[in-house]
Amino acid sequence: MATVEKSAPKTIGILTSGGDCGGLNATIRAAVTRAILGYGWRILGIRNGTMGLLRRPLAYDELDLSISTVNILRQGGTILGTTNKGDPFAFPMPDGSLCDRSDEVIEGIRMLGLDALIGVGGDGSFTILRRLAQQGGFNLVGIPKTIDNDVGATENSIGYNTAVMVATEALDRLQPTAASHDRVMVLEVMGRDAGHIALAAGIAGGADVILLPEIPYRIEAVAAHIDKLRREGRNFALVVVAEAVKDRTGQAVQREQAGGQRTYGGIGNILGEAIAELTGAETRVTVLGHVQRGSQPTWDDRLLASAFGVHAVDLIAEGRFDRMVAWQNRRVVDVALAEAIVRPQEVDPAGALVRTARALGISLGDD
Repeated sequence: MATVEKSAPKTIGILTSGGDCGGLNATIRAAVTRAILGYGWRILGIRNGTMGLLRRPLAYDELDLSISTVNILRQGGTILGTTNKGDPFAFPMPDGSLCDRSDEVIEGIRMLGLDALIGVGGDGSFTILRRLAQQGGFNLVGIPKTIDNDVGATENSIGYNTAVMVATEALDRLQPTAASHDRVMVLEVMGRDAGHIALAAGIAGGADVILLPEIPYRIEAVAAHIDKLRREGRNFALVVVAEAVKDRTGQAVQREQAGGQRTYGGIGNILGEAIAELTGAETRVTVLGHVQRGSQPTWDDRLLASAFGVHAVDLIAEGRFDRMVAWQNRRVVDVALAEAIVRPQEVDPAGALVRTARALGISLGDD
């Protein structure tokens, strides 16, 4: 890309919000490098998402080319920190009440003198950031990241490929021990509202059963499929389930965390017990959890993150705001942020990967 004249210096901010994932540091590196080398701008890294804008003094760092090293490409997590709680429009206070602190966030952006903000997040983060931008009149560009790959208007989000790699590797490790001990192995993977990780990893890792929140299942069908494999001479089975899959009564399986927050988790154990009861097979359950978030990013996520970071800065240079960078048809494009958050990207029950799974003899529990 051509270097433009550096006659109009800007100060831009960047923050990471929501759950962490592989590729965030590569995104930051790309944005910093493009902003400084391409345009001669200042770029400020805001710490811990919008929490850094609520603090006084503000929590931020001026980012320079010292972070633009190859080493940061390999690092998981985010050097800026992140948060997936503390909605500034309904901020939890010590007395248990909720307080609208949005004006404080907007004031923080003004105090930093930002000409634009790059927000790296998922659909929930974008909804909050876009509302803040409209209320405060500041310029916003979004970069999609989520291991769930459920942000609309983009085929891929940063972090998804790494999470699928980790889940696939888990299946690769579970298969030999399952065969050695005549067991059914149940692998619970993340997927808050969408089953993309479970579906992709299940196909790539040779699963026998894949259960998704988008496709209702019957545990009797799962058990029948496992029994069929045993009758055909197979002494093991691999089952992959997304954490948002409901139990037999149609209820989401969640746990209450400190502070009252409820998170998914536990459907794997429920399924394992049910499969053992119905088939008589010895079952073992593995819950990957945050292992999927903390891994070293794959080359795909590093590449996607680099392309997204560069394009986000170029959008600012072009004066095009309220946009989200996206990947469509093997190209980096940008779409209206409103289009990206209007609805999540769920697994299409009639889509290519679901058809592939069925053609491979994988049960989706609805047989």
